[in-house]
Amino acid sequence: MPPIPAVHHVAMSVRDLSVSEPFYSKLFGAEPAMTLSDGPFRRRVFALADGQLFGLTQHDGVSSDDRFDPARVGLDHVGFGCADSDAVTAWREHLDSVGIEHSGIVEADYGLALSVKDPDGNALEFFMLAG
Repeated sequence: MPPIPAVHHVAMSVRDLSVSEPFYSKLFGAEPAMTLSDGPFRRRVFALADGQLFGLTQHDGVSSDDRFDPARVGLDHVGFGCADSDAVTAWREHLDSVGIEHSGIVEADYGLALSVKDPDGNALEFFMLAG
């Protein structure tokens, strides 16, 4: 079996790019690096560290009242790995400084977690594994 490669990109479906793009711009402290409008969708792509990409896609015909639900089959949340507790704390301070609501840092047997939800309810987590 070949080695499992690192995750290169994640693309999230959103209801309204005009709402989601400013949220993620504040979260990541950057504007999208790419804008795509091919076919029945529009996409904004943020360039993250180490060549990773994070995309937002607005598909035509999506109901304005449709929201993310982690209880449905599919994605539960996206976790961003933090090297240590200082990195998790730095994310909490950043979220506070840009006015993004969050869970606060939660300590559990398995590690530290700081959770946020985007305007569509998509769950994001800044996480440090214990040990």
